[in-house]
Amino acid sequence: MKKIVAGPNDAGQRLDKFLSKLLKTASMGMIYKWLRKKRVKVNGKKQDISYILSIGDVLELYINDEFFENEKSEQDFEIEEGKLCIAYEDENILVADKPSGVAVHGEKGCLLNSITAYLVKKGEFIPEKEHTFSPALCNRIDKNTSGLVIAAKNAAALRIINEKIRDREINKYYILKAENPERLEKTGKISGYTLKNEKERKVYFFDKEAPNSKYCETLFRKIDDYGTFEVQLLTGRTHQIRASFAAKGCPLVGDVKYGAMKNGRKDFQQLRAYKIEFDFRKPAGELEYLNGKVIEKK
Repeated sequence: MKKIVAGPNDAGQRLDKFLSKLLKTASMGMIYKWLRKKRVKVNGKKQDISYILSIGDVLELYINDEFFENEKSEQDFEIEEGKLCIAYEDENILVADKPSGVAVHGEKGCLLNSITAYLVKKGEFIPEKEHTFSPALCNRIDKNTSGLVIAAKNAAALRIINEKIRDREINKYYILKAENPERLEKTGKISGYTLKNEKERKVYFFDKEAPNSKYCETLFRKIDDYGTFEVQLLTGRTHQIRASFAAKGCPLVGDVKYGAMKNGRKDFQQLRAYKIEFDFRKPAGELEYLNGKVIEKK
């Protein structure tokens, strides 16, 4: 039997959702069965799957050890010096300035690993004390795109930021350089549908809806006559900016994958996520203090 005391990052979660994160190798069917059979108790009692955890709740789990992942310790996270540049930080969130060529997650040296290691080093994230939470990214950008990425330091911040992004209450702006800028007006909007080809690892843009495609909108403003644009994402589709501009005959400079001219160098696409604007229209709980804040780094 394992005994777990719910902490701040566990509170507010439904019991079944918490268990699915804690017992990653167990199916939901198994979890529901354990709840019915009283192999999971909260404060000494059987609880419904929809029970919302509170700080200090004591969970007793009569479940085989094989379903529990090995706990991580501080030694599992190593910060790579010089890889993490912080544009903004407070007790709830961190905004990192990711360089081109660094993945946001999924590989050694990725941005998320560097952020996690940094917070471990500061003592703000102690893996041994967490059951299901670890620092997480709220938005993502391509490996070869540079710029601002929001990371949540706690579960409450993660829930709020994800909700605000979904409700379009966080505005994301990019600076880019495109070929053939004369083909676009000074200001405008590119609307259409994107369809990701997993095999080619490429996105195709359509003016009209195609099977399995997703609607996208991108606002743009021409800054100069040499191809520099500011764009704002109204939706957040994979390769949205790159595919949208390429479809208009204006591929991003250096973005050979989407039709840009080859220049004999291995340049990344000239695209940078340079500004984040918090524009809350509904209450933001613990993050209300961020409303109206602009984080910018050109």
